[in-house]
Amino acid sequence: MSRPFTFTFASLLAATLLSACGSMSPMKPMYSQAGLPAAVQVPAGNKVAMETVGVGEITYQCSAKKDMAGQFEWVFAGPDAKLNDRGGKQVGKYYGPPATWEAMDGSRLTATQVAVAPNGSGNIPTQLVKANPAMGSGAMSGVTYIQRVDTRGGVAPAMPCAAGNAGARQVVQYQADYIFYKAM
Repeated sequence: MSRPFTFTFASLLAATLLSACGSMSPMKPMYSQAGLPAAVQVPAGNKVAMETVGVGEITYQCSAKKDMAGQFEWVFAGPDAKLNDRGGKQVGKYYGPPATWEAMDGSRLTATQVAVAPNGSGNIPTQLVKANPAMGSGAMSGVTYIQRVDTRGGVAPAMPCAAGNAGARQVVQYQADYIFYKAM
């Protein structure tokens, strides 16, 4: 009689262990730059430190074109977005001017644009920026580069920009992944 019980107990133990292993999520691979144009790839010697999804808006202002009398254009005035982790939890914000990435722990940084590359019609370009030293200690400390990838929307408004609406502001919605890198 003890044999079937032992077999049942062993079977139950094996099933429990297998189901525990089966419910474990495989490790998510780090963000890959393989499909990006060379101009916006992060230089060797840096590794992904944080992946975020920026969801928000970009404001444009109708302004006179520099050195072109009587001509006007929509000019980037600044972003306002929440930075969420891959699970949807807010971990920071992105705002400006100047363009500033700030973690919920209060650490923040600005950056200098290195390069941009087109990302399809109706989307702001993919971008690579070199981070300036962070202010405050926390998640942004030690960040060397930020990539803006997988952009959706965010381009200047389609409505006319002319002398009659100079100074007008328009807000457009956008989403983009912001990938933060630190030196290895």
